[in-house]
Amino acid sequence: MNGKPTVWHRAAALGCATLLLVALAGLPACSGSAADAGADGGAADAGADGGAGAGAAGGADSGSDAGGAAGAAPGEGANRAPATAEGSDLVIPIADISEQARFYPTTVDGTALEVLAIRAPDGSIRTAFNTCQVCYDSGRGYYEQEGSVLVCQNCGNRFAPGDVEIQTGGCNPVPIFETDKLITDDTITIPASYLKEASDIFANWKR
Repeated sequence: MNGKPTVWHRAAALGCATLLLVALAGLPACSGSAADAGADGGAADAGADGGAGAGAAGGADSGSDAGGAAGAAPGEGANRAPATAEGSDLVIPIADISEQARFYPTTVDGTALEVLAIRAPDGSIRTAFNTCQVCYDSGRGYYEQEGSVLVCQNCGNRFAPGDVEIQTGGCNPVPIFETDKLITDDTITIPASYLKEASDIFANWKR
């Protein structure tokens, strides 16, 4: 595929002229956010993890260390759902979703990708691909939750759950809008065809 992936363009088209300029110029966007993450990452971790965060490593409070201190994959453990079969629609049970992000892995044509779902403060459920609109090509542009925020593991940008699927045009999880999924009273279904469209932004994904 020439240029940026289709899903990237779809998100970028909703008001992210700044992102396009940065991406086309090949600049390392969001570098300023990493400093902010380091400054206040410890506070978020202390509230969320308590003794567990302290036991991982002395420097595990910073935004850059928190994800890697335990060597954990994004969404590892109780908040990571079993993988969806390759080539299948991804079905998210609404009953599973809380204010703690839940991660849904799958594979498309041999490429591993992941969707995150989280309940926003207004009670609505938000969905996004677990990769960053700016940092996706780095391989580490995925999010882990630290306290009440999602943190990009490449640049350290901190992102509020209430902005998932709403904010575009920067270091944000790539949104999955209502038009790209089927919502019922019990489930949210992301079609296999749309997952396939997104696979290019996961080509360098590492975890």
